[in-house]
Amino acid sequence: MEISIADNYYKKRFSFFKWNRESSLANKVTLALLMACVTGILAQIVIPLPWTPIPITGQTFAVLMAGVVLGRYWGALSMVIYVALGLAGVPWFNGMTGGYEAILGATGGYLIGFMLAAIFLGHLTDKYIKARSFTPMLLLMLFANFALIYIPGLIGLGAWLYFVKGSMPSIWILLVMGLIPFIFGDLIKIGGAAALTKAITPKSKFGNEVDAKT
Repeated sequence: MEISIADNYYKKRFSFFKWNRESSLANKVTLALLMACVTGILAQIVIPLPWTPIPITGQTFAVLMAGVVLGRYWGALSMVIYVALGLAGVPWFNGMTGGYEAILGATGGYLIGFMLAAIFLGHLTDKYIKARSFTPMLLLMLFANFALIYIPGLIGLGAWLYFVKGSMPSIWILLVMGLIPFIFGDLIKIGGAAALTKAITPKSKFGNEVDAKT
């Protein structure tokens, strides 16, 4: 019974990912919109910090999973939809906020990083079967989170502080405000996302993957 249940699960996850990648344009756009909605919902898990305008939120988990679930193009589109509709006024940025001011604010750089992380993880998940295992995905998500999200995030935060205060903050101040407080929580989200990736992604070819190391 256990073998049949496992086999059924493996078949269903393979069928979903194959359908996901080969589905109609309308279905793919709908899935991208749904992932954008999930990101907006998790963005409402907010823990403000008194010394920085950057809060702790839950949305990074959805960002990391977007490319894995939807692939490089549609995962990236989900983040484009999330950012674009938020800038247009949909109140689904952190703390039920929205509007074009967000891209010019303290968190604007992180929004750009979300799109970069989604396309990066989606590309490698689509192309390399071995990237779907826990350890490779953990390493890839660490890079996506701390490089692709935080580098543009810190640049945007630094630019915002410059225009608000009239002087460029030191690297240490940027790290204290925009990176260090979030490391522990991000490691938990990354570990969870990598484990979920291992559980839900097929370990056999369903498209243009190659069975090679990342």
